[in-house]
Amino acid sequence: MKTALALAALLAASPALGASLLDKAKKAAGKSAGARVEAEVNKQLLAESRKHQCAFLVDSDVLQPGCDAKAARLRDAIAQAKQKLAKVGLQGVKFEVSGHTDSSGNPAHNRELSERRAQVIRRELLRKGVPAEEVVAVGKGSDEPLVKPDDTPAKKARNRRYEIRVRL
Repeated sequence: MKTALALAALLAASPALGASLLDKAKKAAGKSAGARVEAEVNKQLLAESRKHQCAFLVDSDVLQPGCDAKAARLRDAIAQAKQKLAKVGLQGVKFEVSGHTDSSGNPAHNRELSERRAQVIRRELLRKGVPAEEVVAVGKGSDEPLVKPDDTPAKKARNRRYEIRVRL
C-alpha cells in the first residue's frame, strides 16, 4: 500500500513521468496481446499448411496436379490471419513459406531443393492474390524434421513438407 501511495505521489508530482510509465505499460500490454495473437495465428497457419500440402514430383520442384484448390485455401488462411493480426494493431507483417525435406541424400542439395519448393508455393500464393511483399520463401532442408528418425517411407513423407508462419 505504501508503495502504491508513493508511486501515486511521484506520478502526481511529475506528469511527464506518469505519461511515460503509462505509455510503457500500454506498449507492454500491446506486445503481450500481439505475442498471444501471433502464436494463435501461427498455430492456425501451421495446421492449414499441413492439411493442404501440395505434392511435388520426386526430387523436383514440379507440382503434381491438384494444387490449385489447396493454394486457394492457404491464401484464405493468410487473409484470415491478417485480419486477426490487424485487430491487435499488427499490420505490414510477412508470411514465411518454409520448405523442408527428409534426411535422404546430400544436405546441400536438400536445402536448395526445399528453397525451390518454397519458392513454388510462394508463386502459387502470389497467383492467388497474396501481395508479393508479404510472402518470403525459405529453404530449411532437413534441419527441422517433424519425425526422427525418418527411417520409413511414411516418416520421410511427413518430413517432406512446407509450412507457413507469420513473422513480425
